[in-house]
Amino acid sequence: MIRVPEALIDAIRRAGEAAYPAESCGLVAGRVASDKEAVRVVPMANRRADDPHRYLIDPEDWRRVERELKAEGLEILGYYHSHPDHPAVPSEFDAAHAWPWYSYIIVDVRAGRAGAPASWVLGDESRSFARESLVVLNEVEA
Repeated sequence: MIRVPEALIDAIRRAGEAAYPAESCGLVAGRVASDKEAVRVVPMANRRADDPHRYLIDPEDWRRVERELKAEGLEILGYYHSHPDHPAVPSEFDAAHAWPWYSYIIVDVRAGRAGAPASWVLGDESRSFARESLVVLNEVEA
């Protein structure tokens, strides 16, 4: 399960709309108690120039952000990206490039308008995704 404040979900949706028709991407940061607790999303530049329906985070950018987050007592809980004109379901490409345990929050963006996000976790051995419970917290709960 991953718990995400509504404001962060809104930021993920806005990022998908802004990047449309290309994919947006970023990191989901927070802490792990009994569940993953997101406290921040970090937009990242999509470095994938050859295919607008894929994303690539530069490894140096990733390492820099990871160091900054660790200094603040946070860790990377997962990633978010948009699927322009496709459902918020992981693709085969997503599965081939994902890591187990991390949350993958995907938002579909159809004709420039973001829909509801879904979160997925890759199985350790199966290389297939299972839907993860995504609890959206309103400001009172957060």
